Amino acid sequence: MVERVVIPVLDDSGKTSRLSAHFGRAPFFAVVEVKEDGNIESLKFLPNRSQHLGGSGRPPDVILSFAPNVVITFGMGPRAMRRFQAEGVAVMQASSEYLGDVLSAFTRNELSELTEGCRDARHK
Repeated sequence: MVERVVIPVLDDSGKTSRLSAHFGRAPFFAVVEVKEDGNIESLKFLPNRSQHLGGSGRPPDVILSFAPNVVITFGMGPRAMRRFQAEGVAVMQASSEYLGDVLSAFTRNELSELTEGCRDARHK
């Protein structure tokens, strides 16, 4: 089984891309397909076209359109977290600022589930 993982990032420079500290305002989303053996099947970067960056739709809706199984981030607001949970999408806590490191930790099953939304979030 292939898992589709979405990670908010600051740029589209491959595994050296840095994760965005602000989930909904990330300029790009890395969409990664990870095979059961932990190998990366595909990695692509899609621009964040949500209303947070002048487009339409809320960031969770945009991400859900990519059909993820997992979202990995440093944090997110409680409303976004509840939306992903309601859709059966796991939300994991990022462990590094670099995409390659986070993906390695994910494939080794070393990431923890994110269980609380950010207290500073504007959208509660």
